[in-house]
Amino acid sequence: MPRILTSKLSDADFNARDAKMFGSPKERLDFYRREIQYETAILSNRTNAYLTAQSFLVIAFASSMANVNPEWGKLFTLVVPPFLALLGLLSSLNAWPGIRAAYDIIDHWYYKQSELLRSEPVMGLAYDESPLFCERESSHKGYRQALLFSVRTPWIFAAFWVLLAGWAVYIQFSNPGA
Repeated sequence: MPRILTSKLSDADFNARDAKMFGSPKERLDFYRREIQYETAILSNRTNAYLTAQSFLVIAFASSMANVNPEWGKLFTLVVPPFLALLGLLSSLNAWPGIRAAYDIIDHWYYKQSELLRSEPVMGLAYDESPLFCERESSHKGYRQALLFSVRTPWIFAAFWVLLAGWAVYIQFSNPGA
C-alpha cells in the first residue's frame, strides 16, 4: 500500500519550486503584471456591461414616466417605472459579486507583486529607479483609488433605483386628481 506523506514543505522547497516555475524574479514580476492587466480588463468589461444595462434601464424608466396616454397612462406609470426600478436594483445586486471578485483578484496580484518587490532587493532597486514605476503604483492606496469607480457603482445605482422607485410611486399618489 502506498505511503502518503503528510509533512509540510519547507521554505527552501517552495523557493526551489518557484525558481523552476518562473526562472527569475523578473519573470515572476512580468507574470504578476500580466495577471493584473488581465483581471483589470475583466473588471473593465464587467463595469462597461453593467453601465450599459443601467443606461438602458434609465432611458426606459424616463420614457415610461413620460407616458401621457389618457386611457391607460396612469396605470402604466404606476406599474412600469417601479418595476423597472426593481429590475435596476436587482441588476445592481447581481453585478456586485462579479465586480467585487475581480477587484479581490486584482488586490491579490498587487499584493504578490509588492511582496516580490520587497523580498527581492535587486528587483526593488530596479523597480524604484525605473521612471515608469513608482511606489504609488504598487501601494494599496494607489491602485485601490483607481478601482473605486467600478466597486462603488453598483451600490450607487442601487440607491438611485430605490430613490427613483419611491419617487415614481409618490408622484402617482401625491396628485390624485390629475
